[in-house]
Amino acid sequence: MAVKERLVVQVTDAPEKSRYEAYVDGELVGYTEYRHHDDTIMLAITEVPEELQNKGIGAALARYALAAAREAGKRIEPVDPFIAGWLERHPEHAHMMHEKAIHLGEET
Repeated sequence: MAVKERLVVQVTDAPEKSRYEAYVDGELVGYTEYRHHDDTIMLAITEVPEELQNKGIGAALARYALAAAREAGKRIEPVDPFIAGWLERHPEHAHMMHEKAIHLGEET
């Protein structure tokens, strides 16, 4: 059975770029773009290079985004398909989604 390689990921906020950035060994390896609204943080897009996918980078970005929203007293609006899918796989965080958030599988 193959073991998935997990990287040690550090995530920081880059407000000047409106995104959370993931770093491994000081190298930028992914990001999630966001937009602050009144009571929400809209998560617009997550980018991780294909060769680094499935190594925990996207999950680290999702967890950081949730923590940032919680700290700001906001909920999230996951427009990004990756974040929306991650939240579906982690329903324990559903309370952090804003009620206007579009859920996967629902029509708009």
